[in-house]
Amino acid sequence: MALLGAILLAIFVLPPAWRIPVVAAGGAIEVGESFFWIWLSKRRRPKVGLETLIGARATVVAPCRPSGQVRVHGELWGARCDEGADPGDDVTVERVDRLTLVVSRAGSPAPR
Repeated sequence: MALLGAILLAIFVLPPAWRIPVVAAGGAIEVGESFFWIWLSKRRRPKVGLETLIGARATVVAPCRPSGQVRVHGELWGARCDEGADPGDDVTVERVDRLTLVVSRAGSPAPR
C-alpha cells in the first residue's frame, strides 16, 4: 500500500523533483514491511495435530468412569480415565489412542 500511495502521489500531486525519492521510499517501506512479517511468522513453529494435545489440561464434561468426554482447547473429545473423574474435574491428557484421549486426574502421577 505504501508503494501504491507513493506512485499515486508522484503521478498526481508531487513536483517532478520529488517523484523518484518518494517512490523509492515507498518501495523501501514495502520491502521492510515484507521482511518484518516474514520474520514475525517464523518465530514459532506451528502447533498442529494430535501431538499438541499431550500434556494439555482438560475439563471433564461427562463422567469418565472409565469412558466419558472432556473439553480441551475449546473442543469436546471422547476420553478414558482409568481412575475415574467427575464433571468439572481437571485432568491431564497422557496420550491419544485413535480418537480417544487417555487422561489422568490433574496432579496425579502419569501411568507407566
